[in-house]
Amino acid sequence: MNIQAEKNTGAGLPVHEKVYRRVRDMVLFGDMVPGQAVTINGLVEQTGAGMTPVREALRRLTAEGALAALGNRRIVVPELSAAAVSELTSARLALEPLLAHRAVTSVTEADIARLTRIDDALDEAITRGDIGAYLKENYQFHDVLNGLAGAPIITAMVEGLWLRFGPSLRVVCGQLGTRNLPDRHKELLEALARRDAEAAAHAIEEDVAQGMELVARGIAGGAD
Repeated sequence: MNIQAEKNTGAGLPVHEKVYRRVRDMVLFGDMVPGQAVTINGLVEQTGAGMTPVREALRRLTAEGALAALGNRRIVVPELSAAAVSELTSARLALEPLLAHRAVTSVTEADIARLTRIDDALDEAITRGDIGAYLKENYQFHDVLNGLAGAPIITAMVEGLWLRFGPSLRVVCGQLGTRNLPDRHKELLEALARRDAEAAAHAIEEDVAQGMELVARGIAGGAD
């Protein structure tokens, strides 16, 4: 099994890591909404895991900024401010085009075919109006692309950014519906096929800018 496949399936991982990834996905894909309180007992019931791995997952996600610890040991999903969205946008625009640019040097025809399949599945989710599937396929597209860059430190930084805006993106998708969500994936795929690093970086830059603009509008109450 390759590294990416193991990452997706969790095969061979210890229990605490599997629980962490399960709870992480719940945050990333908006199963937990901004402002929602998160409890150990609630997650034990939802995941079927023990209290110790759930507690460790919450500790890690809080340290990563995906969750926020308040007084009296309360943990919540953070509600993003306009300033936080602006900061996240700037960080994504600095890092993700760089990863796309680097990916061009190592991308293979098999990689492009895989990204195309993911994008096709994303388009199908849009047609069905399936927000959950849209979020997962969209994340997978970016995750696979970023992984091709061969820059694990930068990629880990980007993954942390996605954790912070994931719940808010789910809310915005609910406001807009999937058919109104733009992406520049087709342009990115064309750039990869031409091995055009500048065009690939530009496509992702535009994709990030459009997506985060929607999040900003949603936070401001202007998504409608």
